[in-house]
Amino acid sequence: MSRGAEALALSVWNSASDLSWEPRRSNAMAHRDSDVQEECLREDLKFYFMNPCEKFRARHQIPWKLGLQILKIVMVTTQLVRFGLSNQLVVAFKEENTVAFKYLFLKGYSGIDEDNYSCSVYTQEDAYESIFYAINQYHRLKNISLGTLSYGENEENRIGLKVCKQHYKTRAMFPSNETLNSDSNTEADCLHLDLQALSENPPGWKNSSFFRLEFYRLLQVEISFHLKGIDLQRILSRELPDCYVFQNTITFDNKAHSGKIKIYFDSNANIEECKGLNISGSGQKNTQYVLAFDAFVIVICLASLTLCTRSIFLALSLRKRFVHFFLEKYKRHVCNADKWEFVNGWYILVIISDLMTVVGSILKMEIQVKNLTNYDLCSILLGTSTLLVWVGVIRYLGYFQKYNVLILTMQASLPKVLRFCACAGMIYLGYTFCGWIVLGPYHNKFVGLNTVSECLFSLVNGDDMFATFAQIQQKSILVWLFSRLYLYSFISLFIYMILSLFIALITDSYDTIKERK
Repeated sequence: MSRGAEALALSVWNSASDLSWEPRRSNAMAHRDSDVQEECLREDLKFYFMNPCEKFRARHQIPWKLGLQILKIVMVTTQLVRFGLSNQLVVAFKEENTVAFKYLFLKGYSGIDEDNYSCSVYTQEDAYESIFYAINQYHRLKNISLGTLSYGENEENRIGLKVCKQHYKTRAMFPSNETLNSDSNTEADCLHLDLQALSENPPGWKNSSFFRLEFYRLLQVEISFHLKGIDLQRILSRELPDCYVFQNTITFDNKAHSGKIKIYFDSNANIEECKGLNISGSGQKNTQYVLAFDAFVIVICLASLTLCTRSIFLALSLRKRFVHFFLEKYKRHVCNADKWEFVNGWYILVIISDLMTVVGSILKMEIQVKNLTNYDLCSILLGTSTLLVWVGVIRYLGYFQKYNVLILTMQASLPKVLRFCACAGMIYLGYTFCGWIVLGPYHNKFVGLNTVSECLFSLVNGDDMFATFAQIQQKSILVWLFSRLYLYSFISLFIYMILSLFIALITDSYDTIKERK
């Protein structure tokens, strides 16, 4: 056993060596029993703080947990890579369809979104043409689309387009004499256009009074429709294809009444069970192999979970024996710091990782057989569990003195770093709120609190500094001057002072540990 582990196991014991001993019992048999119990407890404490190799040399105990962790790393990583490649196909299919829909249904779409909306129009004629263009493209979908698309049913089990317009109930404006008579209440009208109505020649729906828009009180026009598609590229990966339902919405936003109507396109893709699949080849057999592999991963994780849980219960039992013996023999209570030495945080980390892997693997199996479609939750569980598995490898490297510097440095510096971050965070939040309220109307990177925080964090790391300075609008000289003072003070304070102190705290802990070695 290493010197550090032995010192840890017997630190509390040796601290009581100078205490006065109470008179021995007169019974010699009881005295021998007490010595035997003390020696057994001493040996158990030594054995508990040994590493797997030392335990094998001491009692020839096979390190099952170590072997399982090594096997689990290989299995979980392989499972994650396979699922990641499969998930990339899903994400790519959704994104490519969204881009294709924008080209199909948005008139004049350039391929690049404008800020957070797709495109915009500035005249009434362009607004009408854009609305009619989307409707006509929907009718001609099967003749113009390159994808495997078909019409889908909406929430009302109807096939077709649903066009809704929202506007103020009453509104009268007279800009010449700066008067406005308006009712703040709004109302919405909707029109359903099925394929039969769209097939009329000439199209009678265009002459409907519904499309006589009063732009001075119009808030928005919303066109919604559902489409179905099949992801056939998964067949090439020897997997069962996914069937999608795309809930598409085109919104013409005129809430600002600024002379510019912003056009938003939103596509929400849901995966549904494919009906009537008849695929020949080895795809079904490959699915069975993947399910068997996932089941084996679950068995490995359950075994690891059982062994780690057992180790924690044995450690708590050993701690109870030690506390009872220390109180009985030395009439003193063991301090909480020494009690926590019996709780192995690495085992807790492994248990959390195993639970997440088991749940994620079950979700993955359900996704594989098309019973579930929650790729995002499964990705989070499997990704986090794999992260914890690889972090757990550090525990075994820590048994070697030349490799445990990182762990010891983190343990020594963590309390000081947390206290330092709490103080620095107050200053950071102050700059965040100040930048949002002052620079938000004049800078794209300060329009929201989340965006401001991300921008400031990038500045701390020296990223995109010149662009942050250059993109500020010079419409207000006062705000421009304030932006310079704001940015220069933040960069100087956080990079040259706070960040340097942060690094110094960690360096100080590292130097202390290096001296001890």
